[in-house]
Amino acid sequence: MSKKTVVPTKGNLMTMQRSLQQARLGYELMDRKRNILIREMVLLTDKAKSLRGKVEETYRQAYLALQNANITLGISENIAHTVPIENGISIRYRSVMGVEIPSVTLKTNKIELKYGLARTNSQFDIAYIRFNEVKELTIVLAEVENSIYRLADGIKKTQKRANALKNIMIPMFERNVKYISDSLEEKEREEFSRQKVIKNIKLRQNKSK
Repeated sequence: MSKKTVVPTKGNLMTMQRSLQQARLGYELMDRKRNILIREMVLLTDKAKSLRGKVEETYRQAYLALQNANITLGISENIAHTVPIENGISIRYRSVMGVEIPSVTLKTNKIELKYGLARTNSQFDIAYIRFNEVKELTIVLAEVENSIYRLADGIKKTQKRANALKNIMIPMFERNVKYISDSLEEKEREEFSRQKVIKNIKLRQNKSK
C-alpha cells in the first residue's frame, strides 16, 4: 500500500504503526533463523568433508582387496551375488527452525559371511568387510549432504523473505507512517489556526457590543 492510497486518519496511523512493528519483528526473526541455519550448515559441511575423506579411503581399501581377491580367485561376481541386498535403512525427520532434516539409520547386524569359505580367501573377506564399512559411511554421508542441501534451500528462502521485509515492507510502512503523521500534524495546525481565528473574531464581536 503506497502513501498515495492511504487515507491520513488516526485509525490508519495505528494500523500502519502495528504493521511496521510486526514487519520489524518479522525481519529480526528471519535474520535470527538465517543465522541459526547457517551455523548448522557450517557444522554439517565440516562433517561432510571429513566423511568424504573416510569414504574415499575405505572405498580405496575395498576395491584394492576386491582386486586382490579377483587376482587370486578369478572373477568374484558369482560369489558376490550371495551377499544379500540391504533393506534395513529407515529415514525420519527432525525440524531445525522449520527446515525438515533427515535422520537416516541403518539396522546394524553382526557381520555374517553369506558365502562359502571353500571358494574364497582372506582378501575376499577384507573386501566384504570394507564394502560393509563403506555402506555405513555412505548412509551417514547421504544424511549429512541431504541435510546441507535442505539447509541451504532454507537459508535461501529465509534470506529472500528477510530482504523483502528489510528493503520493501519496512520502508513502505515507514513512509506511510511518516506521511500520515505529517498529514495529521498539518491538519492539527490548520485546526489550531482556524480555532484561533474564530476565537479572535468572537472576541472582537463581544467588544463591539
